[in-house]
Amino acid sequence: MQPRIVEVRQGILKKNDLLAHELRARFAAAGVCVVNLVSSPGAGKTTLLEKTLAGLAQQGRRVAALVGDLATDNDARRLERSGVPVRQITTGTLCHLEAEMVDAALAGWPLDELDLLFVENVGNLVCPASYDLGENLRVVVLSVTEGEDKPLKYPTIFNAADLAVISKIDLAAAVEFDRGQTLRNLQAVRPGIEVVELSARTGQGMGSWLQYLERLEPAALQPGVAGSGRPGPR
Repeated sequence: MQPRIVEVRQGILKKNDLLAHELRARFAAAGVCVVNLVSSPGAGKTTLLEKTLAGLAQQGRRVAALVGDLATDNDARRLERSGVPVRQITTGTLCHLEAEMVDAALAGWPLDELDLLFVENVGNLVCPASYDLGENLRVVVLSVTEGEDKPLKYPTIFNAADLAVISKIDLAAAVEFDRGQTLRNLQAVRPGIEVVELSARTGQGMGSWLQYLERLEPAALQPGVAGSGRPGPR
């Protein structure tokens, strides 16, 4: 049965990659930059996105978000408080988003009216690594409460990322977080990866994160940064 399983998986990924390629071209034509946020559950991804959407909107940036969850629209309703357009994608039993889901969620949405579109992926560090969503930037969020060896345990998702965000740094001392070891582990898995350290709760480091996002423009994105074939920033 193993060869058959492999063939089916390859077919699914090929279909996803083809649609992701079409989405990327569609995003480029509309002039919108797409950021895919991935993390394990509880890393602070939704809080970070909530503060990010509000901050960018205050600066006059045209932003929106797609939110992926197995069940409930709790996160989407929470993000709507930022005052920007938000749509929910409920995956049911799937532990990741796929290009087809993103395509369906964008129906009737005028992409040319956006500067940045954020996709909050399902909380999982395994499956999302294999599914291209047509994004320009893949950001993996790692909280100080998760342990310094997370990049070593889940190398595929970190290797496929363009940027690593270390979140909840206000708790670093309380959990005896080893910053140096974490940075070494990130570089071992993904040499040269940029790292932003922040606390969405206290605001520490949020300025650097927002400045990073402000520099993102589709015309300035170059291919091959993450070694995955997706465009990324230079």
